[in-house]
Amino acid sequence: MGAGVTGSVQSLLGTVVIAVFVITFIVQAFQIPSPSMENTLLVGDYLLVNKLCYGGGGLGNYVMPYRRIRRGDIVVFHYPVNPAQHFVKRVIGIPGDRVRLINKQVVVNGVPLKEPYANFTRPANDVFRDSFPRLDVAPGETPEWWVQLRKLVEDGRLIVPQGNYFVMGDNRDDSYDSRYWGFVPQANIIGRPLLIYWSVQEGDSEVTAPNSVAGKVAHFAYALTHIFQITRWNRTLRLVN
Repeated sequence: MGAGVTGSVQSLLGTVVIAVFVITFIVQAFQIPSPSMENTLLVGDYLLVNKLCYGGGGLGNYVMPYRRIRRGDIVVFHYPVNPAQHFVKRVIGIPGDRVRLINKQVVVNGVPLKEPYANFTRPANDVFRDSFPRLDVAPGETPEWWVQLRKLVEDGRLIVPQGNYFVMGDNRDDSYDSRYWGFVPQANIIGRPLLIYWSVQEGDSEVTAPNSVAGKVAHFAYALTHIFQITRWNRTLRLVN
């Protein structure tokens, strides 16, 4: 009996260790908090993020199938202004690129980007948002970015410095992104969304995760007992691209 119990405990501990390793180094769960990536990602989508996709710049990069961050990649990262927050956006400019927007059209290195994923809901009436970069002050622009931006604009194009990325939300008219707060350093990038493992109906107040412990318990109980009603089955287990 003792040997059997010991074996069960060791098996349980082994499972826990593997789970902790996977969560720490390989994948991370992430919930979409805002509509800035619509219609690619929706509020209520729960993602698994591949943390190994881009590597860490060490010896492991030579033995694992890592790759460089590319234009068009969707990335999850620590928000540079407040690293405790996680954002998800699409990479538009990589190091060395010269980026500008002309009436909502993104132009990189003189070539207009083809962006079938871009979503527009408003007319082109915000000159800072839709024709970027501009050197006048814009609502929502951080003071630090206001200063840095002026040092990196040449011939009306923003130059992306080494080790940094320019990112934007697919929902271009409702995205707080690099246009307003600047670049994402490579060290801030956590990984690339791999899979929507669950998606719940937007606007269900009972599904919105509360802050209190009691609220979280009630939230979990509601989700568990209403899982078939609140799940968007057409989005669940969908690969992100």
